[in-house]
Amino acid sequence: MAEDTLTVTDNRTGREYTLPITDGTIHATDLRQVSAEEGDGGLMSYDPAYLNTASCRSAITFIDGDRGILRYRGYPIEQLAEDATFLETAYLLLEGELPTATQLQAFEDEVRYHTYVHVNVQKFLEGFRYDAHPMGMLLGAVGALSTFYPDAKEIGDAENRHLQRVRLVAKMPTIAAFAFRHSRGLPYVLPRNDLDYIGNFVNMTFEIGGRHEPNPVLQRSLEILLILHADHEQNCSTSAVRSVGSSQVDPFSAVSAGIAALYGPLHGGANEAVLRMLDEIGDTKNIPAFIEQVKAGHGRLMGFGHRVYKSYDPRAKLIKRVADDVFEQTGLNPKLEIALELERIALEDEYFVSRKLYPNVDFYSGLIYQAMGYPTDYFTVLFALGRLPGWISQWEEHLSDPEQKISRPRQIYTGEGERPYVPRARRG
Repeated sequence: MAEDTLTVTDNRTGREYTLPITDGTIHATDLRQVSAEEGDGGLMSYDPAYLNTASCRSAITFIDGDRGILRYRGYPIEQLAEDATFLETAYLLLEGELPTATQLQAFEDEVRYHTYVHVNVQKFLEGFRYDAHPMGMLLGAVGALSTFYPDAKEIGDAENRHLQRVRLVAKMPTIAAFAFRHSRGLPYVLPRNDLDYIGNFVNMTFEIGGRHEPNPVLQRSLEILLILHADHEQNCSTSAVRSVGSSQVDPFSAVSAGIAALYGPLHGGANEAVLRMLDEIGDTKNIPAFIEQVKAGHGRLMGFGHRVYKSYDPRAKLIKRVADDVFEQTGLNPKLEIALELERIALEDEYFVSRKLYPNVDFYSGLIYQAMGYPTDYFTVLFALGRLPGWISQWEEHLSDPEQKISRPRQIYTGEGERPYVPRARRG
């Protein structure tokens, strides 16, 4: 018998089944042949939250959570964060290879050409309340782009898909910057084609009275953070983009689904939760009591642990270095002392070590964003800007995968059996 098979014995019937193993998986539909009686449809796999189910084959991002490895298209995240630009990383994710100097220049020129948004998009944003959450504004505006570019529905045309990808990469920072300005009652700042991608976004965000003095250290630090967030395999928001995209909707609508998923506090809001935790602790002298509360089950150590990583999150190591660069420019945040002491204790305490609760990417990112001048409700917008190339790449890959169909999970019905309708007058 071939080694790359799984033999299953159904104890209900005594029948034996041999299922092929491919890439360390069995195909869920092969379970249908395991049937107790004719017409029962065979077995299904039950996996809430997809804890052990692969929904696709992907060549974009590789993660080994046990060894703390993250690679984009085979390139270690450490090397990309050290040497690549964000648009270079985006090109890698979208096209599968690092660009030549000529290809990168052409991509940068394409993006620069499409940074402006229609004036009606500005009017659309002006319709939000003064205190609207910037993620809600980003969600609505990106979804609305599908009405400005109806050609985006032609997803079978490769050249058209390329155009929409460029439009998304170019216009989302503009919309994000407008959302930032809206919440402060400031006039929108239009894109400047003489600035690079990160510099243009920062200028649109912070320019006052026609002037903004760029800080190259902070801008490079922001770029590294965006690179670290550019893709992360089949997380909640990426799965949402793939699932919605499987209906063959336009990419603006599919990406808006990813933004909606990221909006949730369990996904994109983790770094906000870290800051709230640090505020609650207040002082390093309160850390021992806080740690004891966590051990007693009366609180959570936010920014530690990850669904995927069972060792140190490689992005967290890089972000800690970024934090050093940022705070050298901005001055130390009092919360940093608390964060460093928390990390020291958690890495030495057997309670946390045995549970493999290591710092993740969210532990320091909120402190960095805050030092740069971004408010907490804007952190998730920055996360979305970073994750955009991954979302688009995953959307494109899903469309080109012949094994994929429209997403339609199965369920286990636990409701009532058949029962007759009762007229309203006879109920109760």
